[in-house]
Amino acid sequence: MEKIWQGIRVIDRTSEVGIVRKTPASPLLWMASELQPDDWTIELSSAAIKEITQVARKIEETSADVKVNNLIDNNSITANWPQVRTATAEVKHRLDTRPGFAVLQGLPINDLSEDTAVKIYWLLGQEISSPVAQKWNGEMIYSVRDTGENYGYGVRGSRTSVELVFHVDNAFGLAVPDYVGLLCKQPARRGGISRFCSLYSVHSMLQKSYPEALQRLYQPMLFDRQKEHATDAAPVLLAPFFSWRNDRLFARANTSLVRKGYEVAQIKMDTELQSALDAVTEVCEDQNLWYEAPLQRGHIQYLNNHEVAHYRSEFEDFKEVHKKRHLYRLWHRETGTHHYDGGDYSNTAVQ
Repeated sequence: MEKIWQGIRVIDRTSEVGIVRKTPASPLLWMASELQPDDWTIELSSAAIKEITQVARKIEETSADVKVNNLIDNNSITANWPQVRTATAEVKHRLDTRPGFAVLQGLPINDLSEDTAVKIYWLLGQEISSPVAQKWNGEMIYSVRDTGENYGYGVRGSRTSVELVFHVDNAFGLAVPDYVGLLCKQPARRGGISRFCSLYSVHSMLQKSYPEALQRLYQPMLFDRQKEHATDAAPVLLAPFFSWRNDRLFARANTSLVRKGYEVAQIKMDTELQSALDAVTEVCEDQNLWYEAPLQRGHIQYLNNHEVAHYRSEFEDFKEVHKKRHLYRLWHRETGTHHYDGGDYSNTAVQ
């Protein structure tokens, strides 16, 4: 897994390297003008809301054992919400087909305690796919809010108010999550807007206008691992930006973490890669490429984390602590264990 590359230790994912493919005619290949709100909005029915209310009451009245750091079978808690499962099945369908993101609306968040709302969100997420740890310490539900820290080495952008360019979550991970969920407890006073773009469209535009850049993006590059690893582990990962898993795009799309990877490794980036990252940035600035979908209190946003990239604009918070922007994030994977790197740590503590 680790190797020496140009005199430094790296996590080796060069096995992902493949040949440049022509962009396929995927349903996930779209431009903003081709989408309408109905394509990504899913409203919980009154029957589904009733089921959620009943489950919430069961959680609160019986102290139902909804645990997050120790995965358990929650079927006994959610056995009687078929209408909810209809809604989440539709969410999953749109993540895998078109447009690759969805916003589930109608969660009665104002009628629930914060603790119960988060537990309901956790249970809903399990209908999408298996939840997995988002940090090396095993944290399963991650709070996205501005902590006042400066964005830099070891500080994720999700803990700041800065603009986050188009990216996939955990691009540097050994086991990149397949899906990402965000429950909005409180939106920002101003900004913090979500945008989405098809990475097939990015790939297609690069293929048409920047073929040499696309060729370089299929070759290995360094990604900063943001200190999410054992103390003595390699701080950077070596992998391509674009690769394929069978006939589906697998993108480690995050230009910021690539640039930081070379800074951390103290290696000068080759000019071909610099130009390739600049090309990605230029393509993603095309407003015809991305679709904007504001996130409101109680909304749950889900997205395909390999074939769709997401963006968050810089934001300004309220001064009152209880009004500050606060989202709860879940990561989901279809394969591997629930541990951060997707491995089997059954005989050890949570990693």
